Amino acid sequence: MKEAKSPNELSVLLEDATNNFEFPEKPELLYQPMQYILRLGGKRLRPLLALMSYNLFKDDPEAILMPSLSVELFHNFSLIHDDIMDKAPVRRGEPTVHIKWNDNVGILSGDGMLVMAYKLLEPVDQALFPGLFKDFNQTAIEVCEGQQLDMDFESRSLEENPVSEAEYLNMIRLKTSVLFGFSMKLGASLAGRIEDADMLYEAGVHMGLAFQLQDDLLDLYGGDKFGKIPGGDIINAKKTLLLVKTMELASTQDAKLLVEVLSDSTLSDSDKVKQVQELYDQYGIPDLVKNEIDSHLENFQKTLEKVGSERSATLVDFVMGLANRAV
Repeated sequence: MKEAKSPNELSVLLEDATNNFEFPEKPELLYQPMQYILRLGGKRLRPLLALMSYNLFKDDPEAILMPSLSVELFHNFSLIHDDIMDKAPVRRGEPTVHIKWNDNVGILSGDGMLVMAYKLLEPVDQALFPGLFKDFNQTAIEVCEGQQLDMDFESRSLEENPVSEAEYLNMIRLKTSVLFGFSMKLGASLAGRIEDADMLYEAGVHMGLAFQLQDDLLDLYGGDKFGKIPGGDIINAKKTLLLVKTMELASTQDAKLLVEVLSDSTLSDSDKVKQVQELYDQYGIPDLVKNEIDSHLENFQKTLEKVGSERSATLVDFVMGLANRAV
């Protein structure tokens, strides 16, 4: 068996495939926004995981480039619609689709991109297609469920109806992690390793949970190296695990103070971030979240070790390298 292709080699294959992927020309207002968001870049992490999972067992990952792009198109469909719901002006440093065009264009082009994602699965071996189609449908509905839960959380009172840790972890599992799981299961299934596909799905879910929690942590403790103002989640009163755990562990007095600070419109953003961060630090919240991240990364690694491939170390090393971004 040859050596596995490196993540960089697979990323080049993916980027070429993405750049050469052509949507129909007309109607322009349907297809141009799809081409636009796909060409904005991004890590392409989900299709890369599909290729790497396939390459655990097979030497020709280029053979599944189009099916692997199905998860990238699905991901970008969700971004178009999320940006409309969030009224977000910028995506990857450029105007969001609904800002560059309008909301109606964004809704329809997002719908079209979802259909295109399914179309990329059409050439899959007919023996595999029913199972993969069922799994894709389950993933898609779970992502929608996660998005709805996230929106539901926004209207819940921190004092009267607080979000629990279990609820938060379930929400990010649905909204973010299941697509990582499906991406890895897709690669294993296309390699004909049905017996390993469920384990790779489980590993992908743990990876997704770890990465979302790390994003929550980096939002405040990552400095400005990621091109964002530190503490954006605090400014927007997002119910991340940091906030959820603080409300759970804080004294009655400190919990009340936290609610008051978050709702105080007279405070500057910097003062609000400073005061909330002091409460997080007081209750050791960063370490608690880091422990949760480490637990999921450990489960990811242990699950990969059960998979029957001598190439598993390449995938583990890649994911751990990504996870070691300085906090």
